[in-house]
Amino acid sequence: HRDLLTGFLLQVGHEPLPPTVGRNVLGRKVLYLPGFFTYARHIVEVDGKRGLFRGLTPRLISSTLSTITRGSVKKAFPLEDMEHVSNKDDVKTSLRKVVKETSHEMMMQCVSRVVSHPLHVISMRCMVQFVGREVKYSGVFSAIGRIFKEEGILGFFVGLVPHVLGDVIFLWCCNLLAHFINTYAVDDNFSQASVIRSYTKFVMGIAVSMLTYPFLLVGDLMAVNNCGLRAGLPPYAPVFTSWIHCWRYLSAQGQLFRGSSLLFRRAPVPAACFPVD
Repeated sequence: HRDLLTGFLLQVGHEPLPPTVGRNVLGRKVLYLPGFFTYARHIVEVDGKRGLFRGLTPRLISSTLSTITRGSVKKAFPLEDMEHVSNKDDVKTSLRKVVKETSHEMMMQCVSRVVSHPLHVISMRCMVQFVGREVKYSGVFSAIGRIFKEEGILGFFVGLVPHVLGDVIFLWCCNLLAHFINTYAVDDNFSQASVIRSYTKFVMGIAVSMLTYPFLLVGDLMAVNNCGLRAGLPPYAPVFTSWIHCWRYLSAQGQLFRGSSLLFRRAPVPAACFPVD
């Protein structure tokens, strides 16, 4: 959870520590923003070790709901003839299996995302209170009542669309790319072909996750935007009218991958850090 908290604060642009001078691979001096461990130490200095666990309870509930929902959907809509793609399958048959399995996995992921998203929103808001030192969201039940009162049912699903889109794109790109690489790029005559195939999907997952990161970023920012917390208001961010507005704003600022790196974080040229007290 410490990684999640630190990463999310970097996503919203909270930079309370000054950049330091370092050198890039060419030996040139550049400004680097504090990395994960330095940032985590700062959180401990301000809030104590308990500060690293902001939003943990709703996060755990969200993960539990997601797991239970996936299991329930899988039981309610079992995938018939669940067979792994084998070398004996022809290209057409193996592709059909991949499409069928991915469609089933997509359905489970979308349903679990919808069910668990309200608790995800609460977790994000609990964590981002570190920025403005607020106590507006202090517990799961009080947060549920506050969101319902101020924003209605839709308040629990802000940022849901980009998260779902990111999940869907990730699943299809990862599974299809792994399938085509295993089918056309890995030679069956190679002695380590089976080993390579077993790792292809894992490697593709890492690569595709970087491409779909902007959807995660936009979804998380929308979860805290204009909710009465400092991190969701100017000067940290304008009040976004939609997730597309948020995406376009970040794109124009060159910030669609903000917070994706926790270690080597080069400071933006126009401004080294975001404003803080």
